[in-house]
Amino acid sequence: MKMHEIHIRDPYILPDKDKYYMYGSRGKECWGKCTGLDVYVSDDLVEWSEPIEVFTKTDDFWSDMHYWAPEVHVYHNSYYMFVSLKSNSCCRGVQILKANSPLGPYLVHSDGPVTPDNWECLDGTLYINKGKPYMVFCHEWQQVKDGEMCAIPLSDDLKECIGEPVLLFKASQPLWADTDKEDYVTDGPFLYKTAEGRLLMIWSSFSNGEYCEAIAYSENGDLLGEWKHEEQLLFDRDGGHGMIFRTRENQIKLVLHRPNNPSDERPCLLDLCEKDGFLRLIED
Repeated sequence: MKMHEIHIRDPYILPDKDKYYMYGSRGKECWGKCTGLDVYVSDDLVEWSEPIEVFTKTDDFWSDMHYWAPEVHVYHNSYYMFVSLKSNSCCRGVQILKANSPLGPYLVHSDGPVTPDNWECLDGTLYINKGKPYMVFCHEWQQVKDGEMCAIPLSDDLKECIGEPVLLFKASQPLWADTDKEDYVTDGPFLYKTAEGRLLMIWSSFSNGEYCEAIAYSENGDLLGEWKHEEQLLFDRDGGHGMIFRTRENQIKLVLHRPNNPSDERPCLLDLCEKDGFLRLIED
């Protein structure tokens, strides 16, 4: 399969040994009832396998809808999937699954979501801050109107949260944020440290009515420090919920979905470079 034939949102690519593994929200299922999650495998980022199911809903699993934004992180020699889940009786939350291979099967690891029970949350990503695991996630705009970006400390085994959420910033803060809206969206955080040691976060929201990819940065290089917003958007052409990885050739890549329309979204690969302490697209 070619990338434009793969119908997923929220793409996440894990380079592991000599292959690339791409996860995402199933395009045909993600807005309703869900039955599982898949991975696509590639040797070259051009040709991809057919979908391989890596998580299958069991009859007793608490969530049956909105399986969103699966991310897989290698931690202590195992593979941990952070995935947003929901049911009609429970708030949306981020649960952690575990496997011994990027191909799964991914099994329940945390006892339900590690986000607060009474919060509507999504898009958890792992970051190791001063040797301690944290999850950065979004407190959803549908509950708080001005979407929040938060961090929460996790236990060393990633089974539970061990502290209260810390507010990093709100979606309305950047100068590029639409000022005529009542609601402000936070989506898809992903952390990246530059060669100079600057801690960046890419995340998605809306600017001038377009879904976009933005950059925030920590003033002191610490996850829990003061976050500022780069005025120049990373991508502003109706695409977002991206993440960053390096190829075997050490090229920095951004993968995101575009357009943002249900039924049309596809993963899209773009080349990046570090410039003046930030990330920039390498334009053809």
